[in-house]
Amino acid sequence: MITVCLHGAESTGKSVLAERLGYPWVPEYGRTYCEEHGTDLTMADLLAIAEGQAEENRKAMAARPPILLLDTDQLMTAAWAQMLFGEVPDVLLNYPKADHYLLFAPDVPWREDGTRFFGTDERRARFAALAEDMLVRAGVPFSRVGGSWEEREAQVRAVIESLGKRGSPGG
Repeated sequence: MITVCLHGAESTGKSVLAERLGYPWVPEYGRTYCEEHGTDLTMADLLAIAEGQAEENRKAMAARPPILLLDTDQLMTAAWAQMLFGEVPDVLLNYPKADHYLLFAPDVPWREDGTRFFGTDERRARFAALAEDMLVRAGVPFSRVGGSWEEREAQVRAVIESLGKRGSPGG
């Protein structure tokens, strides 16, 4: 089984692509959490979101699909913690990591959906940089995704196809 995590700033097409690609995928738990609890987040909320996402990821992994897409994981929650509170609890960096990350560039129009925070160009760029920093900090492999919606989909499909040909690490 190969896990591929979609990572990056808000409103860059991650969830739309995860659903469209046709692979088994784990939706973003934080979106559901914010819809139920509101968006006035505390660090405790971020830790609850991280654990909720981990549980959803574990459930999906139990089925052992050849490719599993994760709409997000705790490294993205770590970027949120840094952006909102200026710190990253170690626990967010200690969760299991995906086999490969796809880092989405904020080079498409931002769209408000009721759960998004960082719509200005400056805040969006800062959040995107923090998202990339978390991947570098964790030392995980990643590929960049950018351009038009069609280009993004083609890039993601190509990376996933390449990973599928190589097989899962150690397996």
